[in-house]
Amino acid sequence: MTRPEATSEPNRPLRSGWTTGACATAAAKSAYAALLLGSFEDPVTIALPRGGSAAFALAYELREGDTATAGVIKDAGDDPDVTHGALILATVRPCDAGVTFRAGKGVGTVTRAGLPVPVGEPAINPVPRAMITAALTEVADRRGIPVGAEVTISIPGGEALAQKTWNPRLGIVGGLSVLGTTGIVTPYSCSAWIHSIHRGIDVARAAGLGHIAAATGSTSEKAAQAALGLPDMAMIDMGDFAGGVLKYLRHHPVPRLTIAGGFAKLAKLAAGAMDLHSSRSQVDHARLAAWALEAGGGEATAAAVAAAPTAMAALEIARQHGIDLAATVARHAGEAARERLDGASVGVDVMVVDRSGHIVAHG
Repeated sequence: MTRPEATSEPNRPLRSGWTTGACATAAAKSAYAALLLGSFEDPVTIALPRGGSAAFALAYELREGDTATAGVIKDAGDDPDVTHGALILATVRPCDAGVTFRAGKGVGTVTRAGLPVPVGEPAINPVPRAMITAALTEVADRRGIPVGAEVTISIPGGEALAQKTWNPRLGIVGGLSVLGTTGIVTPYSCSAWIHSIHRGIDVARAAGLGHIAAATGSTSEKAAQAALGLPDMAMIDMGDFAGGVLKYLRHHPVPRLTIAGGFAKLAKLAAGAMDLHSSRSQVDHARLAAWALEAGGGEATAAAVAAAPTAMAALEIARQHGIDLAATVARHAGEAARERLDGASVGVDVMVVDRSGHIVAHG
């Protein structure tokens, strides 16, 4: 596979990679070329959705009867993608005009409404389908015939890898999804996580759920789910992307949203931060001190809160002085969330969870 340029510099920029959809497209195009033109293309070049092209070396090829199978090893660059290093296989069989898609071993099938492809279809998203269709059409054009192919995408080991993704919660069973909107994986990009947030909300809405919970991490998610009695599909792995949840709900509302998280992250949300990652927002201790006063503390307590080295230390100081700082933060976090929802008909409550999984405030 052709890779974006790498360098041996210790502080080199993070290296981009290729989406599963791009790898599947390359494999399918090479396999179809073997059927129509007599040989696998290796390397095989594909067009990218936003312009430009990418070339991939084959890791596998097989002609068998009226089918051809080609495989590409996925290189996700420096992104911690669970499919990095996976073999993406495409088996192509000639058929009547048009391109149809099948889920092979390790590729999931959609079982719930709300996703970009219908229930019962293989979890191959619209952009990869369009990329594969365009690539196969290019091959058919060389023969001067209409494109006609049944494409089966397989990912050996994909069913096990899918357990590390949102797929089970989204109702995608049997394996991974074939994703990608640009063909390129940007290292540590927010886009993949926010995409999963959106799909989780879509599935919950399509199932008619009136209450979802968005959590910053697994501890707060478990606490919220147990307390609220919500099904798995109602749980949204928000991570640090509070803004991603709230912006999407502004236009795709549900009746009720619970936001659950640790004290420090929710203190940042309460102060108006919508990206809660430590590299992009910080706890405002002066504001914590003001909230301690608001909660009934004295000047000495507020000063101690302001001087606390961490948010958790500030919370402990407030607790020692009989001040319910967590409840005040929960209230302000709810206000910040409702402000970001900009009038959308979503009821919001906030649950503060400590590191041991105990709910310390819910308002």
